Amino acid sequence: MSNIGPKHVLLLCVLSTLVVGCSSQSPHPYSQIDSSGQMRLNDKADAYSIPYRYMRPVDWGRYQKIMLEPVVIYEGTDNQFGDMQARDKRMLANEMTSSFSEALGRYFRFTSTPSDGTLDIRITLTGAATTTPGLSTFSRFDIGMGSYNLVQSMRGHSGTFTGSVTYAVEIYDASTSQLLESYITRQYPTVYDISSTFGAFTAAKTGIANGAQRLAESLSSRKGGGTPYKQ
Repeated sequence: MSNIGPKHVLLLCVLSTLVVGCSSQSPHPYSQIDSSGQMRLNDKADAYSIPYRYMRPVDWGRYQKIMLEPVVIYEGTDNQFGDMQARDKRMLANEMTSSFSEALGRYFRFTSTPSDGTLDIRITLTGAATTTPGLSTFSRFDIGMGSYNLVQSMRGHSGTFTGSVTYAVEIYDASTSQLLESYITRQYPTVYDISSTFGAFTAAKTGIANGAQRLAESLSSRKGGGTPYKQ
């Protein structure tokens, strides 16, 4: 399928292993996240993308409104941004604020008042990895790396040379400031979402959109209303 010789394929496989090892470093309960001490290892099926979680028994049906604070960029020394520039972190944080606002707004009413029946959602961007343009696309079709990506796809994991975004979500009862749920997650596109292999930040942005939609749908289903909120 490719005119590249065996030596080049081997080299790309080695590079793939190195890049995946670096870019897929597991998130951790970042020391300066308020709820980090309460989160525990997630033993559910989604543990790869959500390795740490805290949740208390909650009557989610009583929450119909949300307060969504602007996404904060994590400043702790245990962040996972690598050498990413400040302007790129700000760009991703702004993208997150916009995406989560749009997704949650389909199911909840926004409010600025911490009243009864209101969720206060706080999101902290803790890390991100960029896509390697060209190699990311090529690795999906090259014989040497295609089998690896196929396995990754079947496991629901990220593909080679592909960017991602890591963040913490903390959900509080706005009227009492009681923590209801928190988790650390790393989000990324599906392996064969080829459109997300172009551009350094396309995969991270896709991960943001996916994560926002999953949170919105999860909260909506738990409150007993999968039907989008009507303005």
